[in-house]
Amino acid sequence: MNVYQFSSPATFYPFAGWLAPWFAWSAALLAIAGLWIGFAVAPTDFQQGEAYRIIFIHVPTAWMSMFIYLVMGFWSVLALAFNTRLSAMMAQSLVPTGALMTFIALWTGALWGRPTWGTYWAWDARMTSELILLFLYFGVMALRNAIDDPRRADRACAVLTIVGAVNIPIIYFSVQWWNTLHQGASVSLTAAPRMASIMLIGMLVMAFAAWFYTIAVSLWRVQAIILERERSASWISALPGLAGALR
Repeated sequence: MNVYQFSSPATFYPFAGWLAPWFAWSAALLAIAGLWIGFAVAPTDFQQGEAYRIIFIHVPTAWMSMFIYLVMGFWSVLALAFNTRLSAMMAQSLVPTGALMTFIALWTGALWGRPTWGTYWAWDARMTSELILLFLYFGVMALRNAIDDPRRADRACAVLTIVGAVNIPIIYFSVQWWNTLHQGASVSLTAAPRMASIMLIGMLVMAFAAWFYTIAVSLWRVQAIILERERSASWISALPGLAGALR
């Protein structure tokens, strides 16, 4: 299969429509399994009690908030370097989901912080840099809406995304660079996990659920972006049921 053929919106549109439901159903099944493991199977933590169970939502969404931004940066680099329309559309399609994941991570972190630290919020380095990430997502969306020309908006948003990517290593290494309330990483590629295996399995299942959800909704969203921006293209009129709707 020649992957380069999918760099065109005309060929990527049907492929995205075929692929998205598979990821959506996979995300739903994984979320059900992950929540069952996290809230029914995993044992009570000996230090934090039942409050720790929010980790099964908080940690996967926090991971995805950073990962999505890095993927946005990747597509933004391609959009600037090769002036490819689809790359900019892919970056655009990821922004709302990235903002959602960041908001959920902050919200669940606040709920977790109350019984653990005695406060919903502290201007801790990890929390503050994650909040800045949410503002970056909002900033990219606001910048796009402020520019009428889609191609100019693509370039401006790509530059902002790439510049904002410096915040990702700050988030990740903040607990090592500064003294913070936030605990260190529970999962590391260079060290053994700091939790029971069933807890780790539940958290990883939820992480894959969040990942597959992101892929599914981004594919559906990029289809909508393609229809909006390519509505005058001849191939659009050949799509069943859409010719009249887009006039």
